[in-house]
Amino acid sequence: MRHVEGRPQVVAHRGSSHDNPEHTLGAYIAALDQGAEGLECDVRLTADGHLVCVHDRRVDRVSTGRGVVSTMELAQLDELDFASWKNPWVDLDDEAPELDDQTRRVLTLERLIQAARDYDQTVDLAIETKHPTRYAGLVERRLVDLLETVGWAGADSPARIMSFSPVALTRIKKLAPDLEVVLLIDRQYSWQMATSMLGPGWIAGPGIDLLRENPRLGSRLRKRDRRIHVWTVNTVADLDLCAALGVEAVITDNPAMALDHFGGPRAV
Repeated sequence: MRHVEGRPQVVAHRGSSHDNPEHTLGAYIAALDQGAEGLECDVRLTADGHLVCVHDRRVDRVSTGRGVVSTMELAQLDELDFASWKNPWVDLDDEAPELDDQTRRVLTLERLIQAARDYDQTVDLAIETKHPTRYAGLVERRLVDLLETVGWAGADSPARIMSFSPVALTRIKKLAPDLEVVLLIDRQYSWQMATSMLGPGWIAGPGIDLLRENPRLGSRLRKRDRRIHVWTVNTVADLDLCAALGVEAVITDNPAMALDHFGGPRAV
């Protein structure tokens, strides 16, 4: 991970998703243009073995189609529009930006990696594998294979892997021991349970609601020398809380707001 001096790294949640359709190429390019130091994405495996950036198990919420991602092939997903849901009245809005075909199409992780590598600034990638899934450990295997192909599976990788599943992260560490991993933690866990599930060197990833309600969790994690990445941080007050607790990275829907609050992008 590339550290930012004096404040948390700002990571764009599903791209700059406050103003753009989540997980689209346009949302990620917007985040990069705003100065985001990291990009967050969720990945699922299609029926024909492609990793695509889709949060939900089904495509119904964010596309013009219906169905379960894991039962659909990439060609089927490519036929859907993944952008128009954000502004269903776009055809009546003369001031709305025109969306190109690349933004409307489902985004593969391979395409997102290419965009991150081609951009003229250094950027990290925080990749969340979604579980449970019918493909179980094949998701992590495909992910590591892709990262190895682009030279991102070693200690100097700009990618880190996140999951709510300790089993999934254990798989990652077996396949690529040098990759950084983040165990995501939500309200269902007590802080004692959460810390007990963290493997050696794993980063703690509490949700902002959990951290806000239990600020001592942050101080306890720091006392145990745990690094902390927090999701999804969308208010100035929560950004300040994270900064005060020594949080290393904040994942936000609105990277432009977060960067402006922190005084703008900085070299990493």
